Amino acid sequence: MTKSIALSFVLAASLGLAACSGGHENATNNAANAAENASNAADNAMNAALNAADNAANAASNATNNAANAM
Repeated sequence: MTKSIALSFVLAASLGLAACSGGHENATNNAANAAENASNAADNAMNAALNAADNAANAASNATNNAANAM
């Protein structure tokens, strides 16, 4: 959801800039690059969140195992 919102915002902003500029070809390329960058940023944020969740689950599992081994 965040990815689609960020992508929509970047596309809208880029199209607005493209409409006001004289270099249509460059503006189109810039808009496409900005949209791809926003998509990559959203992917990176999601991956970071998933990795953090995995790390937390692993830490909890390790703590449980350590407690069981200590007995």
